[in-house]
Parts: sequence; C-alpha cells; structure tokens
Amino acid sequence: MLWFPATMAAADYISYHRQHGQGQSPFVICLAVNRSLYTLLYYLALPLIFLRLLWRSRKDQRYRRRWAERLGYYGKKNFATDQPAIVFHAVSVGELHAAVPLIKACMQTLPQWTFTLTATTVTGSARVRDIFSDAVQHCYLPNDTPGAVKRFLRAVKPRVLVIMETELWPNLIHYCKQEGCRVVLLNARLSEKSFLRYRKHARLTKTMLLNLFQLAAQFPEDAQRFRALGLPEQALQIAGTMKFDQQTDADQVAAGKTYRQALQRPVLVAGSTRQGEERKILEAYSGMLQDIPELLLLLVPRHPDRVEEVAALLKEAKLSFVRRSSAQMPEPETQVLLGDSMGEMQFYYACADLAFVGGSLVNTGGQNIIEPALVGVPVIYGPSRYNFQVVSDMLLEAGGLCLVRDEEELATLVIELLADQPRCQAMTEAATRVIAEQSGATARQLGLIQQATDSGQ
Repeated sequence: MLWFPATMAAADYISYHRQHGQGQSPFVICLAVNRSLYTLLYYLALPLIFLRLLWRSRKDQRYRRRWAERLGYYGKKNFATDQPAIVFHAVSVGELHAAVPLIKACMQTLPQWTFTLTATTVTGSARVRDIFSDAVQHCYLPNDTPGAVKRFLRAVKPRVLVIMETELWPNLIHYCKQEGCRVVLLNARLSEKSFLRYRKHARLTKTMLLNLFQLAAQFPEDAQRFRALGLPEQALQIAGTMKFDQQTDADQVAAGKTYRQALQRPVLVAGSTRQGEERKILEAYSGMLQDIPELLLLLVPRHPDRVEEVAALLKEAKLSFVRRSSAQMPEPETQVLLGDSMGEMQFYYACADLAFVGGSLVNTGGQNIIEPALVGVPVIYGPSRYNFQVVSDMLLEAGGLCLVRDEEELATLVIELLADQPRCQAMTEAATRVIAEQSGATARQLGLIQQATDSGQ
C-alpha cells in the first residue's frame, strides 16, 4: 500500500495544474501528500472503527445496522436528483437541535431544493427521523475515504454542503471542491484545545480551510483561531451561535412543569452527564440528602447506550430509582429518576428546580448550558467548559450561571440555591436577557447559505 500516497499526490498535482497553471506547486504537493498519508492512516483505522461500532452494538443493536451507508453504499435508497440538492451534516443530537430552526427556514426559503440530512451517530440519525420524518432525505455521512466520499457525492449530487460546528473531514472537503460543491461551515467553534490539535497538522488543516466557500464563526475568539490556521479573511464571518436561537418545545416544557407539580418535591436535574461524572454527582447527592432528604435527582446520561452502566452505579450506591421509560411515577421514597429516553431534554430540564449541566466535572469541555436556561431553570456548571467558554463567560458576567470546582462545591451550592428562591429567580432573568441579546445568528447564517446556493446553481 505504500504506492497509494504517491499516486494520490501525483493525481492532485496534475489536477491542480490543470486548474491553476504552474504557481505554488511545491505547496500543493505537500498538501496532497499530507492528505494521502491521512487517507492511508484512515484506511488502516477502518477495522478499528467498525470494531468499535460492533462493541457499542452490545448495548444498542442500531450500531450493527446500515454499515453500508458508512461506506457510501445505499442499495435501493434513491436520492432525488432532479432538483438542486443541499446537504446538512450534524454529527449528533446537539448539533442537529441547534440547526433545526435554520434547516426549517432554508426549506421555506429554498422550496425548489432537495434537502438531505446526514449524521454520524445512531442517536443523531434517530432524531432526524423524529423531527423531519419524510420531509428530508437522510443517511449516515460516509467514512472519510476517497471511495466512500465519491460514492456519496455521486448518489446525492449536492451543490452545497453545510457542516455544523467543526466537522472538518479532509477527503470530504477535497472531493466536494473537486466536484463543484460549495462547502459552508456554520456555527463554527474552535476551542483552544482543538486549535492546538489542528495546528499540529497545519498543512492538512490549511488546505481544508482554503477549500471552504464560507465559514461562520460563533465568536471573535473562534474567528481568530481559524485565521491563525489559514482561513482567508474573505471566507470568514462572525455570526454568533445558533444555540441562542434554539426553539423551546412548548409541549415538552408544559409536560415537564406538570410533572414537577405532581412530584411535590424539589428536583435537581443532572443533564448530559459523561462517563466518570455520574459517580461524582452521586457523591454530591449523598451530601445534599443530609440537608434535603426529599430531594429527587433526575440523572440523564449524555449517551443512551450508557444507561445500563449508570443504572449499575445507582445499584452500587444503594439508591432507589425508576426509569423514565417505565412510565412509573417516582414514589416519595424514590431517590433518582433515570432519564433513559431520547429527545426529551427540554422535558427533563422543565421538571427541575435547578440544572447541573454535565461534561463539566470531567475534562470533556461541558455540554449545552443554553438549553436549561431557555426553559427558565437556574444553571450550574463545572470547571471544564472549553466547549462553551464564551457563552459561559457571558452568562457568568450577567449573573445567569454558577460555577463549581468539584462535587463538594456542587452539594453546597445546590443546598444554598434551593433555600434562596430570589437568587434563583435573578439567575433565570439574567440568563433570559443574555439569550435575547445574543439571538439572531440563525438569520445571519441563513444569508450565507443563500449566497452559496446562488453561487451553486
């Protein structure tokens, strides 16, 4: 297989000269070899990728299905190609939910276009079907190998590819550019940690950024990092984050508030928790029970395939619990409600008096803190917040967020806040003001899609 990188480099070199003449050829050769080596490593990793899917299928059989799609084979699935096509890629549930208002606005603005939504995770795929049903075409985004990407592009024939947040796939972006498909990166964020990782592969990163039609960064800090990696100024916009424009599900929120009233006891939700975090939360909860013995913990793991693992932790801690999927109402002696259902995050947050947002007591950068704030619940966050650094700074400055350093501080703060309703009310009002002030990113980024579709027709 050692011939493969050289062959790809030669092909890219010839292709470049056909389009651009004799300038900058040493740079192009470096980029081509760099992408070729990436591709070689990706091919070598493919067995591990599918072994991981197989491993995860032990808990969720959906991971065994539709493998052909991940290789760019679609069988009897026919994509409508008689109209111009636009593809939206949202890797998983969080990115999809942020993109829903934008996608719906695009469908109204561009009725003559065909819409295909891609995801990478099984949960993201399931939510596409739940939200859009048959209004859009749907498949998994293929693995980033030349063959899979080319098969995908031949099947769907997109003129515009919209990627949410920061899903940079070298072969996908390269072959889209080669086929005349405009690539737009929206709601783009780049933490300092991710920036340093991309900078280690500067040539490969720069060629991806040069092939983008447009990039809409969430905040100036994100924009500066993309500039430093080589994104041309003319391809860069600062548009804010669409997460501030997320719509509340009135039915879910109403159901959550009704559920909370029926419980007649204080509720703390720990939402989107990650591996290693639940144990810390349960330690904090045991401290809370000493002061508030009637407190119900609503524990919602980020990934549904970890529910059994979390249930085992609850049994180990000798905590009485019921699962949301059982439809059984918690009894007065029930200590934990285990959130094991998909697509009900707003219901869970609306049930609560306080929300701790996960991914922040372990070093994974934190999950979406805007979601609980949208439904009017005071928000608590841990120290790891690089995924939402700017947003959390905004909320902190306004008084709409509380930070804790560890599980001991979490226990202390929950006890304090549940005894101080005016403080909780002030937090929710402050967060609501920030959300209102920062809204509008969806409309701004819709304009960028319209530019791309105008150019792509």
